[in-house]
Amino acid sequence: MLRRVVGCFSDGRDPARIEHGLSQMLAQRIYGLALGYEDLNDHEELRKDPLLGVLAGKRELEEPLAGKSTLNRLELTPAGPADSERYHKIGYSAEALDALLADIFLEAHARPPRQIVLDLDATDTPLHGQQEGRFFHGYYDHYCYLPLYIFCGNHLLCARLRPSNQDASTGSVEEVERIVRQVRRRWPRVRIVLRADSGFCREELMAWCEEHDVDYVFGLARNARLRRKIGPAMRQAKQEHRRTGQAARVFAEFGYRTRSSWSRSRRVVAKAEYLEKGENPRFVVTSLSQPAWPAQKLYERLYCARGEMENRIKEQLGLFADRLSTETMRANQLRRYFSSLAYVLVDALRRLALGETEWAAAQVDTIRLRLLKIAAQVRLTARRIWIGYSSAYPWKPLFAGAWAALRC
Repeated sequence: MLRRVVGCFSDGRDPARIEHGLSQMLAQRIYGLALGYEDLNDHEELRKDPLLGVLAGKRELEEPLAGKSTLNRLELTPAGPADSERYHKIGYSAEALDALLADIFLEAHARPPRQIVLDLDATDTPLHGQQEGRFFHGYYDHYCYLPLYIFCGNHLLCARLRPSNQDASTGSVEEVERIVRQVRRRWPRVRIVLRADSGFCREELMAWCEEHDVDYVFGLARNARLRRKIGPAMRQAKQEHRRTGQAARVFAEFGYRTRSSWSRSRRVVAKAEYLEKGENPRFVVTSLSQPAWPAQKLYERLYCARGEMENRIKEQLGLFADRLSTETMRANQLRRYFSSLAYVLVDALRRLALGETEWAAAQVDTIRLRLLKIAAQVRLTARRIWIGYSSAYPWKPLFAGAWAALRC
């Protein structure tokens, strides 16, 4: 993967004057994030680490890796041609990195699946400086970015940094169109379903899906008209709650069209739920048919499963995707890419090496603590690097199993 990441960058430096190659610097930065080192300052000591030198492909291990200043120049990539800047001569292609994330997802499947579900969500990244694109967000109650994430299961397909002075769905059509086009070039017959909360229930996105044979299931914000439509179902749920003393759910569905924003009537599935604290109605709008997806099955088995995406976003924070202190949006987007690529590496480790173990669903933090950052004695000789692990290491069988799986 790292060799392909290098292909997404351009290096305008004079080869005769280069001490730290682009591939070494990228490996150093991405592996550092995966190992839990969030800041460039950490690399003032890490540059002397022989094992990180091996990972980065350093031939002369007695020579240090790149320091914080060199790595900082890597991140401060110019917006124009790389050779137009005096000090910042390394540039990157966002389009190439986006395509690489989707390619890795496609290559992870031995055969095309019949259906994939793409989860969309937006979250906040708090800002504490005067970064480009910094705005105050009323819902989150602080200055932040509003990045857009797209996942398919555990696979990360998009991590787009955006200013927060816009709707949560802004730019989602362009990102979905790009990913769907790339997926269908490889898997022309796959069925694609989009899944998201009510922040993405917008006419533009739904109309695009209907025009391009992509299904969707989106949350729908409550309003007085929707509440009136499920009045009988809610009364039934209330009666059941009084009878049993337990939470009661009644599902209903109907055709619905807004007064002005929607271009057509669409299928809406409603959950009329009555809890100890009172009514708790929920609504989703979908293009999926009733015979294939009855109301309760669609809500409980398909829509509610999107909650797992929240764990994937939390894993991004475990890889320091919120460390966006650079001044420009472009440099902060590159930092987000580095965190995304570190996630791809750890998720591949989880999928390929830990898939048949008790850590198959472990979080990134757990894998790092128990498998990657463990005590060892490192000894350098003229010919080899000797690594001695503690005989008291409690997860030795899992470590050995993961190592064997990766060798295969």
